[in-house]
Amino acid sequence: MKIKDRIALQFTLLVAGVLLVFSIAIYSVSEHYRQEEFYDRLRGRARTTCRLLVKVKGIDKDLLKAIDQNTLSEMLDEKVLIFDSRNELIYSSVDDKLLTYHASLLNEVRQKQYMEFHQGENEVIGLLYQEGDDPLVVLASAYDTFGHSKLQNLRSTLGWGLLAGMAVTVGLGIYFAGNALKPISRINAQVSLITAQNLSQKLDEGNRKDEIAQLAINFNTVLYRLNKAFEQQKSFVSHASHELRTPLAALKSEIQLGQRFNKNNPEIEEVFANLFSDTERLISITNNLLFLARSYENIGSMKMSQIHIEDLVFLAKEELLSSHPDYNVVIDYETIPENENETVVEGNEELLKRVFSNLLDNACKYSSDHRAHILISSDDRECVVKVRDQGIGISKDDLPHIFNPFFRSSNATELPGFGIGLSICQRITELHHGSISVQSEIGRGSEFRVVLNHV
Repeated sequence: MKIKDRIALQFTLLVAGVLLVFSIAIYSVSEHYRQEEFYDRLRGRARTTCRLLVKVKGIDKDLLKAIDQNTLSEMLDEKVLIFDSRNELIYSSVDDKLLTYHASLLNEVRQKQYMEFHQGENEVIGLLYQEGDDPLVVLASAYDTFGHSKLQNLRSTLGWGLLAGMAVTVGLGIYFAGNALKPISRINAQVSLITAQNLSQKLDEGNRKDEIAQLAINFNTVLYRLNKAFEQQKSFVSHASHELRTPLAALKSEIQLGQRFNKNNPEIEEVFANLFSDTERLISITNNLLFLARSYENIGSMKMSQIHIEDLVFLAKEELLSSHPDYNVVIDYETIPENENETVVEGNEELLKRVFSNLLDNACKYSSDHRAHILISSDDRECVVKVRDQGIGISKDDLPHIFNPFFRSSNATELPGFGIGLSICQRITELHHGSISVQSEIGRGSEFRVVLNHV
């Protein structure tokens, strides 16, 4: 889950929790006050009824019942029952719905003098009325229709309010989290554009005060140190390779001169031949190292032009066959291009030719029949060149490392090579914003796939 979504979710849960607690508190307080108000009404009705029955002369039970029925209609299922000290019912406000009672309840009311409790959905109060000669126990009950209706409306209001609040919170949470993390998204976008070619590029440091700005500042510091280390490494390799070329060239000349003057001693001739072979290897390694060191240095001044990929492949083939006449290279189209521009790429001719020269050389060198097969295909965006062979193949363990400099497959150590060619191919394709990949199986050969964007 993205940080933005996680912050929005946490913020929503937090606000939803607060709203839920707030809603429960409001509902609980409202329910409490409703009960208190309703019990006060029942208590007032019970006392009024007892006072009329005991103190007002000339009011009999029938008249009092008529008064109750005309004044208490606002409370549903209301009943008032009055009992004397012998637990005999001396008054009931209704005839057909007498409240169920027990002697123990009446005695408990006499003991506590006032009680509040529920009987089903009705609220009931019991009180001891002692203003007359005979203490009376009064039970009054009713269903608070109006109060429960208000609570129902309150529940609906709070429920819909909670849902609306959560919906608004989700929207605001996503909006504010997105705004808060927008600088980080901007930094991510800038970091994704940084490659080995532009380590000197800096991130936007914003106001240089908040935590995100400090992160950008620290990242720029790391980039500066990394770029400096790369520059020092490239400078060392470049200077070392350059300085080695002169003495190696002189050494090669001295060896050739020695070979020319020594014609009669086979043992010395063999020594000179070995020296010459080793010197050639050193010169090749030095040239490759120099190319690796300077490949990124010259990217800004690299000459780019539009080139037909077929021309590059045929040039690489001719160059290879001139050095190794026993090699065999077959070139074919895997898909016929719909127009000539589908095989035209923007790049440096010499560098791209080196990619295919290295791949063809490897394909023929590591195949018993010294044969390589090139397939060219294209679509509306890319041009693909596949170099296939039926050679020794590459193991699955070695495949992830095959493009690392100086890495050689475990089954190729006895054949000549330095492990630099494929890393150079990868470097050149990266410089041209392309890609190179490989599929291989031990004993069945390999297929290298070079993908470049066409014009």
